[in-house]
Formats: sequence, C-alpha cells, structure tokens
Amino acid sequence: MSVDVTGISGRVTTIRIHRLGRLAGLKEGDWDQRCDFLIVVDRGGATYGASFVELKKHLTDEEKPLEQLRHSLPLLEHLCSARMQDLIGRFLAPPPGVVLDVGGGPGRYGCWLAAEGYQVHLVDPVPKLVEQARAASAAQPDCPLASAAVGDARSLPHGPDSADAVLLMGPLYHLPEREQRLAALREAHRALKPGGILVAKAVNRFASLLDGICRGFVDDLAFVDIIRRDLADGRHRGVPGTTRYFTTAYFHRPDQLAAEICESGFHQEELFTVQGPAQFAPDLDSRMADPARRAQLLDLIRQVERESTLLGAASHIACIAEKPTQDT
Repeated sequence: MSVDVTGISGRVTTIRIHRLGRLAGLKEGDWDQRCDFLIVVDRGGATYGASFVELKKHLTDEEKPLEQLRHSLPLLEHLCSARMQDLIGRFLAPPPGVVLDVGGGPGRYGCWLAAEGYQVHLVDPVPKLVEQARAASAAQPDCPLASAAVGDARSLPHGPDSADAVLLMGPLYHLPEREQRLAALREAHRALKPGGILVAKAVNRFASLLDGICRGFVDDLAFVDIIRRDLADGRHRGVPGTTRYFTTAYFHRPDQLAAEICESGFHQEELFTVQGPAQFAPDLDSRMADPARRAQLLDLIRQVERESTLLGAASHIACIAEKPTQDT
C-alpha cells in the first residue's frame, strides 16, 4: 500500500491508529473509520505522526479536496473533544445528575459522562447515529446510557425541570434558521431544572476563512465562494450535489451566540474559545499524542479561553449558561 503522509511518500511497513489512548491495527475494511483516529505511520523503522493520510490509490480531481478536508479533521476533533470535556467537567455539578445529550450523535460525550456517573439521556435525529450510540453504550455495561432515542432538539421527549444539564453540541449549527435554533434553546431551557447548566457549542463565523487559509483550501475557487457567503450571513453551504466542505449549517459570531442564548431565557452566559490558538500549532499531532505536552497545551488554552479578542480566532466557540432559579 502506498501513502502520502505530510511529505512522506512511498511504501510503509505498518499503519496504526490511536484512539482514546489505545493502539489497534488498521485493516483495509476499517479505512472508512480513519477520520476518528490519530494515524501513526511506521516506515523503515521510523515513526511519523500524521494529520493527513491518503489511503485511496487513485483520486479524481473532484475527490481530492474532499479527501484533504476529511483527513485534516481528526486532530482538530481530538483537540475539540478534549477541550469540551474540560469545560463540561469544570462547570457541571458532580455526579450523580441527569444530563440530556441533545444532538449527541454516536455518544462521544454521552458515554463519557455516563462512565463518570451521570444519568445520560441521548437524543439525535439520525437513526444510524443513535444505533452507534447504543452500541457504544453496550460496550460499557457497568455504566451505560440511561437512554438513546431518535428525536428532535426542538421537541424533547423529557418533562419540564427534569435535567441538571443539557448539552447542545451540534444543534446550534445544524439548525440553519434562527427560529429553529431559538426553539431548540427554549426546549433546553424547559427541560432544565432551575439552576441547571446549558453547555452549547457553535461553529465560528470565521471558521471557513481560517481553515481555507491555513489548510490551502483557498486554492479551490469553490471554497473561496463558500468563505464569502459564510462571512456575509453565516449560512454555510457546501458544494451543491456533494458533501464537499461540510454540510448546510449556520456559523455564529460569538456575540450573536450569546444573544440567542440570552433571548431563550438563560443568564450568566459565558463565552469560551474551544481550540484557541492551539488550532494552528504545526505539531498538533505529536502534542496531542504525548500526555505531558497535551496537558500543557490544554492548560495554555485555559489561560486565554475567555479572552474576547480571541473568540473569533478558532473554529468553535462554546457558551456555558444557567437557567435562572426563582430567586434570580
């Protein structure tokens, strides 16, 4: 098998994948899972950490931009997940408690919180992702999800004042219309107990511009058009008829995210940069793979996570807010 790994070309002896601290063999049938992993390539006795591995032997001109984008995401997703876990861990009350993971996908955060001792109910509109969440839950039988169901963030199957925390890790960018987002936020507010915590993540208005310049996507004129539209109104649209350059979504300005959350009845809204300047580290792969350097990187991001002048300078922003108690 031939690969091209950030300048390393030719035949390799082994490819390993690193996920959640474990190493496993990568078989040909597992190639479709490569975006979930840090790829480690061993060639001639030398090991390389790779943020981009092309496993397909032949790519058409149409496929190349998509493959480049797909292979650039795993390490940023690893950083994003680590940061969101850090924020969630600091702001949620200690377990036990009831958490609604709304738009929870395959259970990345929900299963982690269940393992920490929370009672987690996951809801997602995509049946395939709910099945993946159920499978992930079954893989930790001592601490499974309390439930995993197909559902809509705008109409939750949970009673009022029933949750200690609600996670909205995807709905606020997958719902492109303002009224849709406000409906999801009001549902989260309804389901939360007074004093309950909302953890919301959004894509930054400037994400396409940042990625386009840093990752060379601006060489594709179709992506330049996407950047211009994103900057103009926040309505992100990929290339029509394909899944290139993400899906239809909404990209927030930081102050706009806080305003929508406030309008939905929350207070004490705090904004955080998620990846921060670490997003642009040239050696992000090796830093995230090394426990000590990873801890240092996360600590440095914490030092500037609330800095208003940096909120627009990374792909994701997060907001932590509270449902007011009767006394506030």
